[in-house]
Amino acid sequence: MNTMTLWHISGWEFAALAFAALLVGFSKTAVSGANTVSLAIFAAVLPARASTGVLLPVLIAGDVLAVLTYRRHAHWPTLWRLFPAVAAGVVVGTLFLMWADDGIVRTSIGAILLLMAGVTLWRRRRRETGDATGRPDGVTSRAGRMKARAYGVLGGFTTMVANAGGPVMSLYLLSAGFRKLGFLGTSAFFFLIVNVSKVPFSAGLGLIGGRSLLLDAALAVFVVPGALFGKWAVHRINQRLFEQLVIAATVVGGVQLLLR
Repeated sequence: MNTMTLWHISGWEFAALAFAALLVGFSKTAVSGANTVSLAIFAAVLPARASTGVLLPVLIAGDVLAVLTYRRHAHWPTLWRLFPAVAAGVVVGTLFLMWADDGIVRTSIGAILLLMAGVTLWRRRRRETGDATGRPDGVTSRAGRMKARAYGVLGGFTTMVANAGGPVMSLYLLSAGFRKLGFLGTSAFFFLIVNVSKVPFSAGLGLIGGRSLLLDAALAVFVVPGALFGKWAVHRINQRLFEQLVIAATVVGGVQLLLR
């Protein structure tokens, strides 16, 4: 069966989804958080709730490519510190999806993203964090653990509700002092594990099924060139520009969610 006919989308709309899938690949290997634009495109072309189920397998494809690219740079102590809080956030997000309408979801996520961007900019003005090794600074302190839990719950909630956990976790990793490759390696494993764990929840909510997977199969091929371009581009982006792009992508994503 023709996938476009099944979803009642035009050629131009499929092209927009293909571009969004390409952008997912780029964001996973270059500028994490940029896929908030993909989220907006998917939600504009497809029904809002259904779009989250279609986008999830596309994100997982990008996560696999990112892990293969940056697997040597992951910081596992940070990951283990985050996972319990993220799991709690995913459960809260699942419960939230059971009753919240699209307007409430968009407003909540957009407000959270803009708040997190503001906090990160404020922290960067106060002091420089991190070192040249790509390892986090101060995350083993009590304040660091509390911050990890707060960001973890928010990240789990936003990734479950709207696949928008990328900007939240990007801001956490920047505030913890990660350099570029450590940032990308840690976030690659983080999102592969988290997104795979979301599949049963999304399937239980009826967001993933045979119809959505057919569309995913057609879109996944576009993730690969995006990831390859991101791998090429990331070595040509200096650390300061990298951080500015991540924060800018977060702000754009938050504004899009509030205005849509």
